[in-house]
Amino acid sequence: MEKQLIIAIDGYSSCGKSTFAKAIAKELNYLFIDSGAMYRAVTLYCMRRKFIGFGSLDIYGILDELKDINIDFIYNPDINKHETFLNSENVENEIRSMDVSDHVSRISQIPEVRERMVELQREIGNNKGIVMDGRDIGTVVFPDADIKIFMTASVDIRAQRRFDEMKGKGIDADFEEVKRNIIARDIADENRDISPLKRADDAIILDNSRMTVDEQMEWVKQIIESRRDDS
Repeated sequence: MEKQLIIAIDGYSSCGKSTFAKAIAKELNYLFIDSGAMYRAVTLYCMRRKFIGFGSLDIYGILDELKDINIDFIYNPDINKHETFLNSENVENEIRSMDVSDHVSRISQIPEVRERMVELQREIGNNKGIVMDGRDIGTVVFPDADIKIFMTASVDIRAQRRFDEMKGKGIDADFEEVKRNIIARDIADENRDISPLKRADDAIILDNSRMTVDEQMEWVKQIIESRRDDS
């Protein structure tokens, strides 16, 4: 029986981390956990409850209801992918909106929110056989992960990918606004006090600016086989 691995994928926003992680999980028949979607779902909940807005943050309201927030990833066979559910409601498309993007960094900086999400993520990973992407998976959530990958790409390419994704879902978007949002997210993620974005010392860097998903898969398959051979 092949060794079950924990594969941690970190990196900048709109690098295609989720697409890459999902492809790896499908290839290996592993469970995929989208940590970014978890924080986006919490952000959406807080926006609906008026706990967060431009210039406002009701931290007491958030902490009081944090225990009431449940997040699941449920496989949809019709589209052959997992979708994000917030308290049993499918919010996969809504959590990708620009409004959520504008607020998610502030929500993810709240220590109690991060502690709860990390707790849930570790519970899911107890039996290994998982792929998880985010910004602190290899440094905080699973520092002992079997494989750690740090993804990056140029700002312009990331903005174009994000812009195309939004247009494909019928979401109105302006390229320059999307680019500004990505730059702001980079600065916020790198400089936040709690679990800032950084590469784990033993993470392998993947710059996928000019790589297709298929090319990335060939690259990671070699790494997976190498780690299994070493075990």
